[in-house]
Amino acid sequence: MISVAEAKKIIRGHTLPLPPKKMQLQNAFGLVLAEDVFAATTIPGFPQSSMDGYAFAFDDWQADKKLPLSGVIAAGDSSKELLQPGTAVRIFTGAALPAGADTVVMQEKTSVDNNELTIADHRLEKGMFVRPEGAEIKKGELALASGSLLTPAAIGFLTSIGITEVLVYPMPTVSIIVTGDELQEPGQPLAYGQIYEANSFSLRAALQQLGIGTLKVFRVKDDLALLTETMKQAMQQTELVFLTGGISVGDFDFVLRASVDNGVEKLFHTIKQRPAKPLFFGKKDTVYIFGLPGNPASGLTSFYEYAVPAISIMCGRNHDLQILMVPLKQPFKKPAGLTHFLKGWYDGKMVSVLDAQESYRLSSFAKANCLIQIDEHITECAADELVEIHLLTGC
Repeated sequence: MISVAEAKKIIRGHTLPLPPKKMQLQNAFGLVLAEDVFAATTIPGFPQSSMDGYAFAFDDWQADKKLPLSGVIAAGDSSKELLQPGTAVRIFTGAALPAGADTVVMQEKTSVDNNELTIADHRLEKGMFVRPEGAEIKKGELALASGSLLTPAAIGFLTSIGITEVLVYPMPTVSIIVTGDELQEPGQPLAYGQIYEANSFSLRAALQQLGIGTLKVFRVKDDLALLTETMKQAMQQTELVFLTGGISVGDFDFVLRASVDNGVEKLFHTIKQRPAKPLFFGKKDTVYIFGLPGNPASGLTSFYEYAVPAISIMCGRNHDLQILMVPLKQPFKKPAGLTHFLKGWYDGKMVSVLDAQESYRLSSFAKANCLIQIDEHITECAADELVEIHLLTGC
């Protein structure tokens, strides 16, 4: 067996980013840029009013002086009229200032009588309420650097400067292979000795939380030949394969043998931890394989602690669980030798160890918002002692 730290180091050392792909910007939400993006044009390409009001040349105006109105300019007006000296024009937010104008006064600070403008703003300064040409960005400037996450605001920004296509790290394509003769489809009646299959549903939801919505699910009986063939298909069709169950050393645990038959390089198989001591990670070429325990809590814990970091590397995004050191609400004891991952509830100040910590029980996981990591050498934690927690919310 290897330690938790060694297992995570192996994952980081053997997982590579996926090849970048060109993608339409509107489809790239949540992905990471694989190259710098530069502005192809200056935005705005003209001095622009930031207010509904009146544009004029500041040096033409004096307090109590009236300015004749010589026109109206709306947003989108492409005319390039010259402002007549000593006059003002009605202007609206987003409109281009006419040549000769350098200041805008908001309409609330004005009055108009007989087509003449009176300005009553003693705080008015030259250039006020005018967005200079290139105020957002100038042609050739760096808009977003490689490695930037395409958030809604980032997509809006790039769209506003005319970008329609970006080079990004894609999300991995994923397969889930469910094994176990005892498993029954949800919604069907249970025969004696059967349980409902839940692992693929929790994994699918966890993957969707990361932004991976499209995946393949295979259900295979405990048969070595069937599993080997299904695993071969999954590895040909997707870049990341999860197997649930069949990873231990029982007579009907075939994942290791199917992996060998498919030429998968085993990188580790057992970890000094509880739950999920048997946990397989391997690769073949650029396909990564996780053999997760069949016990639901074990499988989901393994996904969060080990698969999430691998996915982060593949898609260039930091999906890793946020780590905090917080006080433990109640004392906890365990034997030395295994790192424990406990389902916990963090209330913003302290963390509590939830009941029902057994590896087959999801009831406590359904209420948890964190995993508490108690390292292998630790046997006792006192109340109020600082412990490491991994937040599940927002993963």
